[in-house]
Amino acid sequence: MVVIRGATTVGHDDKESIQSGVGELLEQIVSRNSLLRDEILSIVFSSTSDIHSYYPAKAAREAGFSGCSLFSAQEPDIEGGLPLCIRVMLFVEKDLTPHHVYLHEATSLRKDIVGVYNIAIDGPAGSGKSTVARALAHDYHICYLDTGAMYRACALAAVGAGVDVEDEVAVSELMHNVKLEVVYEADVQRTILNGKDVSEEIRRPEVSMAASAISKHPSVRMRMVEKQREIAARMSCVLDGRDIGTFVLPDAEFKFFLTARPEVRAKRRYDELTAKGNKVDLKALQEEILRRDKQDSTRAVAPLRMAEDAVLVDTSDMTVDEVLAYIKHAIQEKI
Repeated sequence: MVVIRGATTVGHDDKESIQSGVGELLEQIVSRNSLLRDEILSIVFSSTSDIHSYYPAKAAREAGFSGCSLFSAQEPDIEGGLPLCIRVMLFVEKDLTPHHVYLHEATSLRKDIVGVYNIAIDGPAGSGKSTVARALAHDYHICYLDTGAMYRACALAAVGAGVDVEDEVAVSELMHNVKLEVVYEADVQRTILNGKDVSEEIRRPEVSMAASAISKHPSVRMRMVEKQREIAARMSCVLDGRDIGTFVLPDAEFKFFLTARPEVRAKRRYDELTAKGNKVDLKALQEEILRRDKQDSTRAVAPLRMAEDAVLVDTSDMTVDEVLAYIKHAIQEKI
């Protein structure tokens, strides 16, 4: 059984407004979830105390939703609450990913699914932020913007051109001739460098270290940040990196900082790389992660640190599902 939620506001506390509001809300839920009415087991309404002239459940029956159980309840007075609001839960006998529907002034109740919003996830290498960010984007039906891939592409360009990633002048000159694009195919981000898809190539360990070095240069960071802000301004996104909540999107609605013990992060990266056929040494990988931690946290421009308003999540002893549940709960609490 699946529960689909929704809410709307009405213009007046009268029969016509309530009938119209309830009918519109239910029709939108049915349409967006491709429901048949006989798949609905029951519908539960709650309405604010300023709605008392007509029962939303009766309005639902008159709108043709008479084949399921219907319930109405009145909410207690809440100071500062949204006026003339009707909420609903549909209990559905169908295997689907629910599309919740919020209409009119009720859109303010669910900023996570209505309008453009951003989720910033920061943390050191191997903390699980990319895995969690992708899963959140999938579950919330929004874009996952892999900011690390953008820096890795810059590093790959430098390595391929024989440019020392520590040489800011040489790197800056190289950036003038680098064409970087981020495209989405079947909701998967592909990184295009100078017309070539390098999505897999940028994951090599040596490129990771070079990316950490090259990202400290202002000329590189500002160019990438400008592109990231541009994308985040026009569509809802989950972004992960090391300075998303502190520098790239300091006004992001939701911020999280993921971390884990160094040995745990090294083992995760080891498993990831060996699964792809790469031969790596676990001890060397842990030493590399510690070096990268120091490099990322001490760089002069936008160093790795937790934003003051971010939620700290230690993922050392948590599964991905547990981390996701924790973050979703934190988002819902803030809403």
